[in-house]
Amino acid sequence: QVQLVESGGGSVQAGGSLRLSCAASPNTYNNYFMGWFRQAPGKEREGVADMHTRFGGTGYADSVKGRFTISQDNAKNTLYLQMNSLKPEDTAMYYCAADGGDPKHSGSWWTPSRLLDPAEYNYWGQGTQVTVSS
Repeated sequence: QVQLVESGGGSVQAGGSLRLSCAASPNTYNNYFMGWFRQAPGKEREGVADMHTRFGGTGYADSVKGRFTISQDNAKNTLYLQMNSLKPEDTAMYYCAADGGDPKHSGSWWTPSRLLDPAEYNYWGQGTQVTVSS
């Protein structure tokens, strides 16, 4: 069972920065796609950024490219999302997710840029709120 716990959310003014963390259960960090997603009130959950924990490679939504950076610390089983130049439209609940090594994603066609779809992920954290004021 994959367990994910997010932290680091909060309230900031536009232009500010936050770093989100996602602590994964032991033995989770092994050949998985993991990503960050967000959901604003009244909107569908959307992909923000993702990466493969073993092979690297990253994918970003167009709306966050150049502002957000996804990274990992394998020794700590932790995924990060550094968010800079935050905008009010970044306000949302942010979720960490893992595909759990889904065999469907084992082919070379599956790259991080193709896995920004929440439907492709099987395990989710409880979420952390990010609020950006203008």
